[in-house]
Amino acid sequence: MNIKYTRLFIILIIASILYLFPVLTIDANYVKGSNTLSIQAYHTAVFFISVIACIIAGVMPIGAIGLISIALFALINPTNVASSKESIKLALSNINNSTIWLIVVAYLIARGFLKTGLGKRIALYMIKIFGKSPIGLAYGLMFSDLIIAPGTPSNTARCGGIVYPIANSLARQYESTPENNPKKLGTYLMSFIGNSNDLTANLFVTASSINLVVIGLAAGITGHHISWLEWFKAASVPTIIGLILLPFVVYVLAKPELKKTPLASQYAKEELIKLGKITKDELILCATMIFLLILWIFGKSLGVDATTTALLGLSILLLTKVLSWDDVKKESSAYDTLIWFAALLMLAAQVKNTGFVDYLGFCISSVLKESLTGVHWSVILIILNAIFIYIHYFFASGNAKVLATYSVFLTVAISLNVPPLAAAFMFAFSCHLSCSLTQYTHAKAPILYGSGYVPTATWWKVGFFVSLINQIIFASAGLLWLKFLGIY
Repeated sequence: MNIKYTRLFIILIIASILYLFPVLTIDANYVKGSNTLSIQAYHTAVFFISVIACIIAGVMPIGAIGLISIALFALINPTNVASSKESIKLALSNINNSTIWLIVVAYLIARGFLKTGLGKRIALYMIKIFGKSPIGLAYGLMFSDLIIAPGTPSNTARCGGIVYPIANSLARQYESTPENNPKKLGTYLMSFIGNSNDLTANLFVTASSINLVVIGLAAGITGHHISWLEWFKAASVPTIIGLILLPFVVYVLAKPELKKTPLASQYAKEELIKLGKITKDELILCATMIFLLILWIFGKSLGVDATTTALLGLSILLLTKVLSWDDVKKESSAYDTLIWFAALLMLAAQVKNTGFVDYLGFCISSVLKESLTGVHWSVILIILNAIFIYIHYFFASGNAKVLATYSVFLTVAISLNVPPLAAAFMFAFSCHLSCSLTQYTHAKAPILYGSGYVPTATWWKVGFFVSLINQIIFASAGLLWLKFLGIY
C-alpha cells in the first residue's frame, strides 16, 4: 500500500492546530437551533474536513482512510459523548446501515456480469445492431452501459471494464490508434463513453455508489428517504433526453473523420461467435436481474426493502452457482466501499447533527439573501446548481466532493426557500453531470484519458459544453418533470 507520508503529516499538523485553536467563534452556551457554533460542532467539522483533505490528497487508499478515521474518531471523541463505549458505538453506527449494504451486495452481484461474460455479450449485441456509423456505435455503447447499469453500482467498472475495451477495439478496427489517426474514430468514442456513463449512472439508484451516498445525506436533511422507484421516476425524463442528444452533441464537439463503420457489425459478429451460445449462467443472471428490477420497482408496495431484494438476488446467484463463495470473498471493492462509506456517512451525519452544516448554511444564505431578494427559487436553484457542478474542478474524487459539499448546498437551498426534494434531486443528479469535466474528476477518467485518444484541450472542451447542455436539460425539462410528479 502506497502511503504519501509528507502529505499526511502536513494535513495532520494543520488539523491539529485548527482543532486546538479554534478559528471560528464558539458559543459556550450553545443552544441547538441557534445560529452559533458549539465546540463539538467545530471539532467534528475539523475532523471531517481533514478526512476529506486526505482523500483529495490521495495519502492512502480510501478504505484505509475510512478505517483509520473510525478509530481516531472513537479515540478523540470530537462530539464529546459520555464514554469511550458510546464513542466507538457512534463511530461504527453506520456499519449496519441498509443503504451501505445495498451497494455492497450490488457490487457482489455485478461480479456476475464479468464472470459470465454477459456484460460483454450485451455490448457486442448492441454494436451488431447499431454499429453502422459513429453515432450508431455511440448509441450501441450507450445502450450496453444502460442495460447493465441497474445491477452495477460501479460506473467505473462498467465504463472501464466493459465498455472501454470494446470501444478501443472498434477504433483499432479502423486503424484509429492514439499514435495514428486518433480523430478518425477513437477520439469521438472515448469522449462519448465517459459522458454517456455519467448519464446512465444518474438513471438508477443502484447504478453508482455516489447515488447511495446522496440518499443518506438527503434523508438526514429533508427527513425523506428516496426509494429506488422515486429516484428512477425523477431521473427518467431529463436523463433520457440527455442520452438521446448526447451522441450528436459529442459528434459536433469531437467530430470523427469516419462517416460509416460497416466493419463494426462484422467485428461484433465475430466476437459473438467466439463467445459461443449464451450459457446457463448468463440466462440465470438475466432472470435474476429481471427479478431484482421488479422488486426494486414494486418492492415498496409489496413491503420488500431494496436491500432485502439485493440480498435475495445474491442468494439466488450463490444457490445456482453462478457465483461461488470464493467469488464473493474476492470482490474487494465491495468491502472497501463498506468501510469508507460507513466511516464517511457517519462523519457527514455528525457534522449535520452537531449543527455545523446548519451554521455554515446560515452564514452562506445570509450573504446570498441580500443579492437574491425577490429572485424566484428556481433561479436560485439553477445558480447554486451551477456552482455545485463547477467546484468539481477543484476535486479529484467524486465521493469527496459530494461528501464535502452536498449537505451544505442542500441546506443553503432550503434556507433560501427552494423546495427541499426539488433541491435534493437537482443536486443529486448534478453529482454525475460534473464527473467528466476533466481527466481527474472521476475514477473512470484516467482510464479513458490514459488511452491516449483524447487530448487535454478536447477533453476539457467536451466536458464543459456537455455539462452546460445537461444543465439546461435538467433545469428545464427536469424541473418541469419534478413538478408533474408532484415533488414540489
